[in-house]
Amino acid sequence: MKILVVHNSYGMHSGEETVVYDSIELLRSKGHEVSTFARSSAEIAQMRFGRILAFFSGILNAKARCQFRGLLHKARPDIVHIHNLFPLISPAILPECSKAGIPVVMTVHNYRLLCPNGLQMPKGRTGLCRRCLGGREYWCVLKNCESSLPRSFGYAIRNCVARRWRLFRDHVWLYICLSNPQRQALIEAGYPAERVEVLENMVQPALAPGSARLGRYVGFAGRLSPEKGIDILLAAARCCQQIPIRIAGSLDTRPEIVHQAPANCRFWDAIQKSEMPRFYRSCRFLVVPSLCQETFCLAAAEAQVQARPVICSRIGALPEIVVDGITGLLFEPGDAIGLAKKMEYLWQRPELSISMGLAGQRRALSQYSPQRYYDRLMYLYRKAMALGLPTLAKRDQKEPGIEGAHHVANHLACD
Repeated sequence: MKILVVHNSYGMHSGEETVVYDSIELLRSKGHEVSTFARSSAEIAQMRFGRILAFFSGILNAKARCQFRGLLHKARPDIVHIHNLFPLISPAILPECSKAGIPVVMTVHNYRLLCPNGLQMPKGRTGLCRRCLGGREYWCVLKNCESSLPRSFGYAIRNCVARRWRLFRDHVWLYICLSNPQRQALIEAGYPAERVEVLENMVQPALAPGSARLGRYVGFAGRLSPEKGIDILLAAARCCQQIPIRIAGSLDTRPEIVHQAPANCRFWDAIQKSEMPRFYRSCRFLVVPSLCQETFCLAAAEAQVQARPVICSRIGALPEIVVDGITGLLFEPGDAIGLAKKMEYLWQRPELSISMGLAGQRRALSQYSPQRYYDRLMYLYRKAMALGLPTLAKRDQKEPGIEGAHHVANHLACD
């Protein structure tokens, strides 16, 4: 099969980048011909007026659409797999696939189809925010969800344009969610249930699988951002200062957090991907204190592969990854005292930590194996081909619509 993968990377390491690149390698290892249409947000810093250009390209990038059209003609893929289109590619490329009759599947890594900043999280507090649903993207600006009015406006306007022109709804044949709560959210927002499927991220098997050896500390791995609950972890750490905590995550965005942390917390800044297995094996258990509606949590699954239990928030997809009382423990999101009690409970019970870790390892090796991911992905590709283009899009192909809005811009970009 000839597959074209489309992705705008974030310019820094993340779980999404790991999944995209690992899936490309997996497909190639199975004998598929994989080509890519890729950009990186790291380019913005190197571009003159980069942020301004990114603002407009996230709404409509006619040049990217022209380049993509040329690649479609050259590569002639059997299917196009979309991951992320913002901000340097834009959803404007999607109608090119419809015109060429090429099936499109899209892995929905976050909630950006429903929420301009992709989190569905009320600014400054926990819970679920759905203010922007139904054509009310202006709430992203009114609440300044990006803590920058220009960014909030840019995120809102690009979602508004994609919604008004039905770029995702009419030109994506199948949506791949990472968990059942995410799938349900899309269906409740009006996406057709028969076109929304679930495929959990895969996790590479451990080269040196974790064992019954107890770790030396409690671990955290991820972005040091408010939605990931790092402040909740630090508050919990102050309540159990006898427990050593190691935090793996870049300090670039919050260097001051080192001075805010209690003495039992130490930071491993900019830890490399290749070092993460050792980090997991050396911890007794991992903590995932997220405040946002996680679509998946690669760190939790990776820790389980290394036979480490996970304590996590009862929010989003996390309860699907961690079976409470079997492979780890759950606590209410935002409850630092509750988290501290769970940490003390498991730290003081080494035998339970070992048994939970081994149970999690068995489950993760079965649930998130590359082979299972591949088999399921091939099934979803075949299903997308069988479903065909959405009915409304077929009708609109015969009527004036988005093509008229793009005609002049496309002509200039392709000259």
